[in-house]
Amino acid sequence: MVEDREQIYSKRVRAGKRTYFFDVRSTRSNDYYLTITESRRHPQGEGFTYEKHKMFLYKEDFDKFVEALKDAVDHVKTELMPEVDFSQFESKNDEVDVVGESDLKWD
Repeated sequence: MVEDREQIYSKRVRAGKRTYFFDVRSTRSNDYYLTITESRRHPQGEGFTYEKHKMFLYKEDFDKFVEALKDAVDHVKTELMPEVDFSQFESKNDEVDVVGESDLKWD
């Protein structure tokens, strides 16, 4: 099962009721892929329940994915909402957690 693969690196981004996890995992053949998980917290009784959505991103798609994401974000910032100061949304140190630092680089 893919979930049992070794986790090499993890970055957690807290965003209100949502948390995003960026996890680098290894395959049996020592290849690497990225899982991106959105976890949303919903109140249930005295506690909470979590709804999770996960996508798998493989090395051959890294550059295309990053480029498309950057293009889409830039379009929103410059074409659709140029009046918004997006620096007000910059993450604070307590909203981002890195687990398992690694020498892996995406550049």
